[in-house]
Amino acid sequence: MTDGRYTRIAMLFHWVIAAGIVANVTLAWVWPYLGDSSVRPAIDTHKSIGITILGLAILRVLWRLTHVPPAFPTRYQDWERRVSGIVHGALYLLIFVMPLSGWIMDSAYKDAATHPMALFGLVPWPRIGAVMALDPATKLRVHDLFGATHSYAAWALYALVGLHVAGALKHQFVDRHRELQRMWPGREPIL
Repeated sequence: MTDGRYTRIAMLFHWVIAAGIVANVTLAWVWPYLGDSSVRPAIDTHKSIGITILGLAILRVLWRLTHVPPAFPTRYQDWERRVSGIVHGALYLLIFVMPLSGWIMDSAYKDAATHPMALFGLVPWPRIGAVMALDPATKLRVHDLFGATHSYAAWALYALVGLHVAGALKHQFVDRHRELQRMWPGREPIL
């Protein structure tokens, strides 16, 4: 990566996961306003996208472990590098916490056994058996705890994505660093 650009695979993971996050946030904010016949499909799509993000996040981490990302440009201030590292680390954490907390919450749903889940309506997807086997009172506590975790993590995700986008836009348009080109496919070298 002599030109400071991420690999095409890293770019693909970044943008597909970002699109999944945007779709899931949109669904979560929209389904309270949908008609009764549309709510369940929206929630099921949200779950399917979440599980897909989890799978992609695993692959992304494996890719990252075997492919060194480009170094920060030398013109970045030390504090910018530190903040970027913290924000990226927290975003990585949240792309695991969000789907896992949702999956646990869904597995603890009182009617989970009578409402099978299928990825995008096509592939049967299991609930977490150990969670489903809990007694009803414990299952309710687990459902509520992981529901709250999912909700608080969502707010943290909004804040971190906002910081991530703001940082990229600051470097691109205020500092004129061509930051967006590092994560966008292209042939033009970044200097």
